[in-house]
Amino acid sequence: MDYTLRILDDYLQDLLAALPAVAVDGPKGVGKTATASRLAASVIELDDEAEVQALRENPDRLHQLPHPLLIDEWQFYPPVWDRVRRTVDSNHQPGLFILTGSATPTDAPKHSGAARIVHVRMRPFSLVERGLAEPQVSLADLMSGDRLPLSASTTISVTDYADEIVSGGLPALRPVSPRFRARAWDGYLTEILDRDFTELGRAVRRPAMLRAWLRSYAGATATTASYTDILDNATVGDTDKPSKATTLAWREILHRMWLLDPVAAWDDPRHHLSRLGQMPKHHLADPAIAAHLLGLTPSTLLTTPRLGAPSVPQPGTIFGALFESLVTLSVRVYAEICDATVTHLRTKNGDHEVDLILTRQDGKALAIEVKSAPDVGAKDVAHLRWLQEELGDDLLDAVVVTTGNSAYRRSSDNIAVIPA
Repeated sequence: MDYTLRILDDYLQDLLAALPAVAVDGPKGVGKTATASRLAASVIELDDEAEVQALRENPDRLHQLPHPLLIDEWQFYPPVWDRVRRTVDSNHQPGLFILTGSATPTDAPKHSGAARIVHVRMRPFSLVERGLAEPQVSLADLMSGDRLPLSASTTISVTDYADEIVSGGLPALRPVSPRFRARAWDGYLTEILDRDFTELGRAVRRPAMLRAWLRSYAGATATTASYTDILDNATVGDTDKPSKATTLAWREILHRMWLLDPVAAWDDPRHHLSRLGQMPKHHLADPAIAAHLLGLTPSTLLTTPRLGAPSVPQPGTIFGALFESLVTLSVRVYAEICDATVTHLRTKNGDHEVDLILTRQDGKALAIEVKSAPDVGAKDVAHLRWLQEELGDDLLDAVVVTTGNSAYRRSSDNIAVIPA
C-alpha cells in the first residue's frame, strides 16, 4: 500500500533531530508503525513473542541495533520503557528511540519517562491528509494573530462531509468499498472490545452491555453529557445495570487504547472567567466509529435526529455533532505541530459555549465555532463576540468553520468564516 504523507512527518523528524526519544501514541490502525518506520534505522516488533524473548535474553540489543531504533507496540513488554528511560539518562544524544503503542499497559512502567520521552499523539487522517482538496487557509496563520484577509473557495459539499464521517480516517479502512464498510468497522471494533480488553487485564463479562455503553457515548458526541446520562441512555428499560465501578473500568481501558478522545474544558488561567464548566466534551478517536456504532450511513446521517437525555431529541440531526467531531479531529492534527493545546469553553449554566479553544504556549488563544450549515449569521458568532470582549488582545482570532464553499472575513466584526 502506498504511504500517504502525514501532517506529523516533518514534525517527528524535527523532534528526533533534537531529542533522544519520542513516543507516538494512538489507536490501533492509525498508521503509527508506517510513519515511524520511515524514520527508523532498525525495528523491534514486540507484538512478536520471539522478539520479546530475544529482548529479555539480550537487553543490550537496544544499544547494538542501529538508531533511531523503532520499538513497535512497546506495551507488549512494558519493561522496555524503563530500559529506554535509563539509556536516555546516560546518553542524551538525539534520535535514539521511537516507541509506538496502541495502548498504555495496565502494568505501567515504574517511571513515566517525563523529561526523557516526549509523547506525540497520532490521530486518524485529517481532512487535509485525505486529499479532498488543496488546503488554502493555514491554522498557523490564524494563530499568528495577524488576522490576514481571507479569499478562498472549495467545491466540497455537505454530502462529501457526510461520506467522510462514515468512511473514517484509518489508512487500512479508507479503501474499503461502501458495500463492505460496515463489516470492516465491525471487525475493527470486535477485535478491540473482545481481544484487546482482555490483553489489558479486563475480561468483559457482558460484551453486549459494553457495546451499548459505547454506542450511548457515540450518541453523546460533541456534548458534555454526564456519564450518568450516558449510562442511562445505554440501559433504558434494563433493570440490571452495570455498576459505576464497571463503567469506570471500561472508560479507563478505552482511554488506554486511545479510543476515547474527549476535549478537556478550558481553565482560563489568565483571565479567570467565572462560572466555567469543567466537563469534557465527548469524542471518539474517529467520528466513523460513532457513525458505525449508531448504524449510520451517509444518507441517514443527514436525517437522523440528535439525542440528548434518554429518548429526548435535541434540535438538528446527528450530522451536526459528527461534523463537529470531524472538524475537531482535523484541528487537533494541525494543532499538534503548532504546539497548541485544544480545549472547549462552556459556562456552567450553558449561556456561553465555544466549541474549540486553541492556546499557544504564551497563553494567547484562537477560538473556533463549528457550524454544520453553510451560512453564518449574527446568532452563530454571538459567543465568539462575547469572548472577544472578555479576552481583548489575548484572543488571536475568532473563526467559524462551516460546510459552505467560501472563506472570508465578516465585514461587521472581522470574524473568519472558513469551510472545513
